[in-house]
Amino acid sequence: MFNNIMVSFFERLFFKPTIFDWFFIFLLSPISIIYGIFMLFRRLLTIKEDFQIPIISIGNLVVGGSGKTPFLISLAFKYENNYIILRGYGRQSRGLIEVSSRGKILTDVFSSGDEAMLIARELPNSSIIVSEDRKEAIRLAKERGAKVIFLDDGFNRVDIKKFEILLFPKDINNYLPFPAGGFREFYFSKSFADLNLIEDRDFRRVVTIKNPTERMVLVTAISNPKRLEPYLPNNIIKKIYLKDHSYFNKSILKETLYRLNATSLLVTQKDEVKMSSFNLPLSVMELKLDINSNVFDNVDRYIKKFDIISQKNRDIDG
Repeated sequence: MFNNIMVSFFERLFFKPTIFDWFFIFLLSPISIIYGIFMLFRRLLTIKEDFQIPIISIGNLVVGGSGKTPFLISLAFKYENNYIILRGYGRQSRGLIEVSSRGKILTDVFSSGDEAMLIARELPNSSIIVSEDRKEAIRLAKERGAKVIFLDDGFNRVDIKKFEILLFPKDINNYLPFPAGGFREFYFSKSFADLNLIEDRDFRRVVTIKNPTERMVLVTAISNPKRLEPYLPNNIIKKIYLKDHSYFNKSILKETLYRLNATSLLVTQKDEVKMSSFNLPLSVMELKLDINSNVFDNVDRYIKKFDIISQKNRDIDG
């Protein structure tokens, strides 16, 4: 209960503050400005390493979810022999771990984290790596013969030369950096990105519910869970929000179903990968993105530049 209240408070403070919230925002704003200045100089003064391979970063400036995972899945699906590199938030492991190799799952969700496992299941032609050290993972991907690399949540990695895509939610009323607002840097830092995409303008969510039942309990461990509200059916009898990337307790979920006389748990795809062995009745919110074609055109042009350079180098060597 307390966790739900805190999540709701910070979501409101960051994205849709009330007149009372602006008092807290005013108190925190000096810290936010100092933090924003630090992040700006970090970005300006850091030297970028060029790995001589197309690297595409899908990231955001706002704290919390903005559709990065389904966007990455939709984009990477188009390209052969691609590697996807994530930090692996919420995993119970450390270091570099190969989650999948061209669709073959090599580990479990506890070692990979929920996002990496979801991506591995959705992309049978991709290879997935989790690593705190993104550069180490990029080098391994190149050794494995990657033709293109996708970085999840890579905008903050200012020391890597890459094609930057930033995703923005459609409704933001507080543009201050953390902790007074929901931005990781000053809002104008978006000018450092190659593409700035806004929900419902450049991409649109399409949600379907697999195995819906009469009395569903929403249980989710994603950031900014309020973004699910527009897609929820009317027969949700309770909503349970856990901290982002949290793992679930089967006994507690089973007791919740019994106590509320519910017929299923409504979960996201990211939640479902952590419940697949529970043998509980699940209804799954399947999220796809409808992305404007010009986004793919821009990425194609970026990748083709590397193909042209590679061909020229082969001609010279020949």
